[in-house]
This record gives sequence, C-alpha cells and structure tokens, in this order.
Amino acid sequence: MGILIGGERISHEWPGKRVLVDQTLSVFEGDRIGIVGRNGDGKSTLLSVVAGTLEPDAGKVTFRGGVSVGLLGQKDELDDDATLGDAVVGDAATHEWAASARTREIIAELVGDLDWNGRVGDLSGGQRRRADLARLLIGDWDVLCLDEPTNHLDLHTIRWLAGHLRRRWPQGVGALLVVTHDRWFLDEVCTLMWEVHDGLVEPFEGGYSAYVQQRVERQRQAAVAEERRQNILRKELNWLAHGAKARTSKPRFRIEAAMALVEQDPPLRNQLELQRMAMTRLGKQVVELRDVRVAYPQANGEELVVLDGISWILGPGERVGILGENGAGKTTLLRVLSRQQAPDAGWVKVGKTVHFGQLGQRLERLSEFDDWRVEELLGRFKRSYRVGDKEQSPEQLLERLGFARSDFPTYVGSLSGGQRRRLALLCVLMEEPNVLILDEPGNDLDTDMLVAVEDLLDTWPGTLVMVSHDRSLLERVTDDQFALVDGKLTHCPGGVDEYLERLDARGARVAAAPRQRREKAQAHEGLSNAERRELKKRLDSVERKMAKLEDEPDRLRAVLAQTDPTDFELLVKRQADVDAAVARLDELETEWLELSERLGLA
Repeated sequence: MGILIGGERISHEWPGKRVLVDQTLSVFEGDRIGIVGRNGDGKSTLLSVVAGTLEPDAGKVTFRGGVSVGLLGQKDELDDDATLGDAVVGDAATHEWAASARTREIIAELVGDLDWNGRVGDLSGGQRRRADLARLLIGDWDVLCLDEPTNHLDLHTIRWLAGHLRRRWPQGVGALLVVTHDRWFLDEVCTLMWEVHDGLVEPFEGGYSAYVQQRVERQRQAAVAEERRQNILRKELNWLAHGAKARTSKPRFRIEAAMALVEQDPPLRNQLELQRMAMTRLGKQVVELRDVRVAYPQANGEELVVLDGISWILGPGERVGILGENGAGKTTLLRVLSRQQAPDAGWVKVGKTVHFGQLGQRLERLSEFDDWRVEELLGRFKRSYRVGDKEQSPEQLLERLGFARSDFPTYVGSLSGGQRRRLALLCVLMEEPNVLILDEPGNDLDTDMLVAVEDLLDTWPGTLVMVSHDRSLLERVTDDQFALVDGKLTHCPGGVDEYLERLDARGARVAAAPRQRREKAQAHEGLSNAERRELKKRLDSVERKMAKLEDEPDRLRAVLAQTDPTDFELLVKRQADVDAAVARLDELETEWLELSERLGLA
C-alpha cells in the first residue's frame, strides 16, 4: 500500500498546552482510521494538521502528488446568502449532479427534508451541519478527514453514513480519518485507531472494541513492568538497610488486581436489586400517560402532530430509551412526561412519591451558577452519598467523572462543554431524584467520559428515561427501547436494530405506495359482486375482533407494572401475555389492511 500522507516529527502547541510532541505518522491507501482521546488532548488539531489546513509548529507534512483531501471541520464555511442547492453542489447544473446515483442518495439522506432553494443563513445549526457534510461527501476525494460527522444526525442517518463510508472506495483504495465519540460508528467504519494523549499519537489495530482490549492489555503489561521495577527497588533498599541479610530474602509480589481486569468480565448491574430499591423509594405508581396528544401550529396554518393518542405506563425501576428521528417529538415527550408541558389532549398521572431529575440538552439550570466556583457549587449538596456499596463525597463523585482537584476552584462558566455536562449530570443525581430524565446526555463527552457516565448510571436505582442518538450509550444504559414514529410510541423488543428495520420497512411502503394504488385499483375492478360481499363480511368480522382487543395490551401492561419485581417467573409470564396480545392485534391489523386493499378502501 502506498503512502498518501506522511507526517515527520510533528509538534504543535496551543497557549498553555502542547498537544503534539515530535510525532511521526503515515496515512496509507486503504486506511480507515478512528481518532480518540480526551477532550482537549489534540484530536481536532491532529486532523487539521493531516488535512493540511493547519501548519504545525515543528516538523512537516507531505502529500503524495495529486492527492486530494476533504475536511469536515467543527465549523462550516458556508455562505449565509447562498441557497442550499448552491452550498451543496455549487454551480453544477441539475442534470450534471442528478446524473450521479451517489450524489442523489447523499442529498436525499442528508438534506432531502430541507428547502433546496432556501437561504443557508436561515438554517439551524444542525441543518447547516448536514448541508456541509453533504457538500463534502459529494466531492471526489482521495482522503476524507471528518471531525464529529455524527453530530446532529439521528440513528437512521448515522447508520446510512457508516454504510456510505464503507462502500465509498474499493478495498485498499482511498483513506478515511474520523474523530467521533460514537463507539458504534467507530466499530462499523474503522480498521485502525489512533489514540491522542500526552502529546503522543498511539496506534492500535482494529476498531473501537479491539482498541479497548489492546489498551487494557497494554496497561496490564505496564503494571507488570512497574511492579517488577518496584520489586527491584525494594530489594536494593533492603540490601542497603540490612547488608548481607538481604541475600536470603526472596519477597514475592502479586498482580492479581491487574490480571483480573482482563481475565474477568465486569459485573453487570443487578436489575432486580435496582428495581427492588426503586420500589422502596417510589412505590408502584410512577407515571401514566393516557391518550396524550400534542401538536404545534405551522406557518401554512396546519398542525404538526408529534404525539398522537399516546398511552403509556412507566413503572418503577424501568430503564427506557426513546428512539426517533430528528423532529419526531422525543423532547416533547420528555417534557410531557415530567409535567413541564401540558398535553393538548389526554392526561398525565404522576405518583405521589415521584421526584423528577432532568438533564436537558442546553443545561439551562447550570447556567444560573456560571459565576460560582465548582467547589462552591458542590458545597450546596450533602457531604456523603451511597453509590453501589460505597459512601462517596461529591468531590469523589466528580473525580469519578474525570475532574481533577485542580478543576475545583474553576468558575462554572469557564468549564468546557464536556465538563459542564458532566457537572450538570452529577448535580441532578445529587438532588437524589427517583425518576431521571436525560436528553442527549452524551453530547460533548469523549469516549472515556462516556464510559465513566455509564458506570455511574449503572449503579443508580430508580426509573430512567433517556433520549440519545449515541447507540452504544443507549443500549448500554437502558434495558428497553421505545420508538416514536408518526406520533405513535411503540415498544421495540429488538432494540435499535428493530427500530431501524421498521424505518426501512416504512420507507419501502412509502416508495411503493403509487404502485400499490395502481394494483389495488386494478384488483378492485376485477371483483365480482359475490366476492365483494364475502370480503366485506370478513372485514366487518376483523373490525369487531380488533375493537374487542384494542385495550387488551394496555390492560396487560398495567397488570405487569403492578407485579412484584422480585417474582421473576410471574414477570416473564405476564410479559409473554402482553407480547401475545400485541402479536394478535398486529395479525388482525395486517388482515384488515389486506382486506381493505382488495376492496379498494385503503
């Protein structure tokens, strides 16, 4: 494989911090490199140096002749006065860019929901980000450098982007460098990892999962080497202190703790124990939604319905992830659930013992303390909290989330985005809520801090509801996922994969609708009167059965919510009853649709 980009003895320093120190690296044909590291350690700096948009303080970067490099930075350079179409495809004529299937796909996936002739300056930050990504992907580059490409993308679009990057070049051709905290994305796309830390760029083979395994193994080996060095030093000290007596001593030193790190799996959270603790604190009634509807007025005078007749019972100790596309109404659902927003119709019932804790995307509550020091803010809380089986102080909990003691005198307003989010989450937890509602808690966090947040949430008892586009975070922290699609909330027992399959099927149905209408019209024209009567009779029968079963799943879910969480066999049986009722109702709905189509009613 030939070298596309080479960096020799690169060093770079920002005011107060050296982020790259004498590093030599190469980007080869076929490389798919994920770049990870703590916030502020130089990931974006490294990407800009490799892309050639930042001149390093020392060393040089060389490019193979004719190599083209495309960079998606954290900020775009789009012209506010340009139209979306001009920003994405430039001055290319419609017939030129539309002739490329790849270009049409990129536009449809990333900006298909936006006004092609609208002004770029009128777009939101997330929409501008998608437009800039579409502009870059349409270009023909030998090397792509992407800085947080999954920001502002929903799960469906993130999956599409991963597939696009895998297919973009043939194997062994082109190169990709990507900075992202999305661990699922790294595993799907990357075959190499670069970890940036302490001025170094350390390479690892494989994707994110392989990187974690190798990193743990290297740390174990380092611990063994350090233990061996300490043994030699202790022996030398013994010689110096006792002379010849030391010759007969043979001290033994063990490293079970380091070995256990890689030889044993870490314990998963005890779900039944956490549910039992949650029941103690919450009681059986948490939150119930019945026929909830929320709609927002649009500029054209019509309504956008985001919650359409939702009925849902949230039980004690449940850990729920909410899935949905951007704009589907996930944040609205959280606001209704926590009684911050009243529904237009229906009602919300909250248990008497419920104490909500909420972390929003904008961290509004933390902004009230921007002129406080971190240590002053921690002083507002209790001096000791039980986490798992240990008592810990607020300072210890904050250190667990990656803060150093030297950060404690810092003003809250001076913290980085990731530090603010971690501090805000800890403040919410230290208020000791028993129902925790998190809206994109992984924003601004690097991979190490995401793991630390997951570890803290694993030991937290109570009911948890989370919205996140970070697939790994969602699947790690929650036990059940519900999808919000077209205003309806439905359970996804198969998790994110099932949700994405449903979206694919929904997209296929929409695409096939014109063809199906033609086929139904043709089939309807060919029916005899006797056939129509028989089909209508069967349709009426199905409708009666559906009416009888309509409320059965909700009734069974209510029974399940009242079940003793420690009675595992009964829980399994009642969950099976719910699944059977849902399956039967789905069968009837499918039969009703088929009959309606044959009669030309759908």
